[in-house]
Amino acid sequence: MGFLWHPTTLLVEAHAVIIAAVGLRVVMVRPVPSVALAWLFLVALLPGLGLIGYLSFGERRIGARRARRFAQMRRPYEQRQRELLQRPSATPDWSRLPGTCQALDRLGVTMTGIPTLGGNELQLLTGAEAVLRAILADIDGARRSLHLQFYIWHPGGLADEVVDAVVRAAGRGVECAVLVDALGSGRWLKSEHPRRLRAAGVSVMAAMPTGPVRALFRRNDLRNHRKIVVVDGEVAYTGSMNMVDPRFFHREKNVGLWVDAMVRMRGAAVEALHSVLLSDWFLEAQQEIDELPGIADLRAQAPAGGADVQVLASGPIASGDAILQMLLLMLYGARHSIVITTPYFVPDEAMLRALRSAAARGVAVTLIVPEKVDSVLVRFASRSYYDDLMAVGVQIRAYRAGLLHTKSIVVDEKITMFGTVNLDMRSLWLNFEVSLFVYDAEFGARVHRLQQEYLGDCVAIEPGQWALRRWPLRLGENLARLFSPLL
Repeated sequence: MGFLWHPTTLLVEAHAVIIAAVGLRVVMVRPVPSVALAWLFLVALLPGLGLIGYLSFGERRIGARRARRFAQMRRPYEQRQRELLQRPSATPDWSRLPGTCQALDRLGVTMTGIPTLGGNELQLLTGAEAVLRAILADIDGARRSLHLQFYIWHPGGLADEVVDAVVRAAGRGVECAVLVDALGSGRWLKSEHPRRLRAAGVSVMAAMPTGPVRALFRRNDLRNHRKIVVVDGEVAYTGSMNMVDPRFFHREKNVGLWVDAMVRMRGAAVEALHSVLLSDWFLEAQQEIDELPGIADLRAQAPAGGADVQVLASGPIASGDAILQMLLLMLYGARHSIVITTPYFVPDEAMLRALRSAAARGVAVTLIVPEKVDSVLVRFASRSYYDDLMAVGVQIRAYRAGLLHTKSIVVDEKITMFGTVNLDMRSLWLNFEVSLFVYDAEFGARVHRLQQEYLGDCVAIEPGQWALRRWPLRLGENLARLFSPLL
């Protein structure tokens, strides 16, 4: 009888109960198999920490209030998308585009309800100063409304000048609203800038606030990673860049200046992008859904150019794996070339297989990643995939001129994905993201030229030399890969 109460026996029994309980829960929740196996491995290896980790981060819990407000928003949001579909001037001419484009459109509409819209003008902006100067100019020209949404707003440099410009706009009577992620912009929220903005009449809100009490009801690491600026409901920006001046941002991490790109957009797709920002504001605000269209300055836009654009909002609510499915269709539809830039490359098995399949059938696949990133675990996990990719001819290039943060995929120089999505499990499954799928050869060629500029600052990862790295390094990379579904 004493044996049953021996501390060692109790520990073994507790270990078994934890594994069984988490295992049963994982089976019932039905996550992606690789994610399920990663959690079971972690719980078996470190039962106490594994249990705490699973309870904190194991499921995509967004909280009852946010889920309820999303359900309230869904019907008017879908009605808005139906209205967009009924505008002939915004309907693309599919006959002049590759067949994959219409297939992507149908998939995107099925998954998120947002159609491809024609008649857009897209201006590709590169470099932090050029992006921030353009945003400043548009803010200073705002007449009616100004809405900004960023994952990170960081004090210093030109980012502070944007605050000054928003204050000036509010002083002119422009309706201004700022939405930032509570975790990503934590330092900025504690600074004087939000107080200055509120004092000027600007609505400032933190998305998805964190804390130990909130962790009981939803995951603290589900973040709003979107970057959107909308001016007067007519001009919009999105892309990889946070509201930061790289000269003042994360210099202590020794990865160099962050390198980003943004798109400045006019035309019908501005309304779709604005709707994404509007939905995020509603999820956090105390206002009712029928109050928001007037506040948001949301209205139909006249054609401004020739690009066809589909705005895809993805996240842990409703859209599920929409962005992953769109990316897979892009990759499988490639015939000649695929060029990818991403700061964090930790693909799931489906994406890894799609890239290998493309290279194996003769598509020229080039992956451009930064040589240094700000996460050691992600860097190790990412490198564990290089052997698999290079074995079938994927060209991997390491960018040396800073932390390359631009997220882009160009297929056959005609189909482009450009936005906030990293090619890792966090972006594909957990974060709220926004991406532009652009079906336009001119824009594809412009982004392709930017990618070629990045290649000028890259060093090639050579398969032969890569295979000679020391076994402790390979071991560390392969161990990190086991946890890649959780990154």
